[in-house]
Amino acid sequence: MKTLIVDHIGVAVKSIEDAKRIYQDFLGLKVAEVEEVPDQKVKVAFIPVGESEVELLESTSPDGPVAKFIESRGEGVQHIAFRVDNIESALQELKDKGVRLIDQTPRKGAGGAKIAFIHPKETGGVLIEISERG
Repeated sequence: MKTLIVDHIGVAVKSIEDAKRIYQDFLGLKVAEVEEVPDQKVKVAFIPVGESEVELLESTSPDGPVAKFIESRGEGVQHIAFRVDNIESALQELKDKGVRLIDQTPRKGAGGAKIAFIHPKETGGVLIEISERG
């Protein structure tokens, strides 16, 4: 597997509108776009930082994974995503190594990326996403 860069850091927030002010007012960063991903019950705001992004995640449903994360842990870093050159081969390599995955096959993520998650019990409690962008 060839890992290219830290693609983004996902931050779970109750309100994108409230959270984006922190990044804009404190750090001078700008939200590039906001997108809803109905399959994941989330609204996402992308904040570019160099080649990577901060991804603000607001739940669109009380039973969504981001809402559950906030309920149990509060707002904050929810996952770290690494961009890979080929997600299918990366998943196969992880399976061959016996790594427990949440996603056995890629799914559609925000921004048109193909994504998959490694189970946090494999990674010291850190939810790791791998992503491939077209």
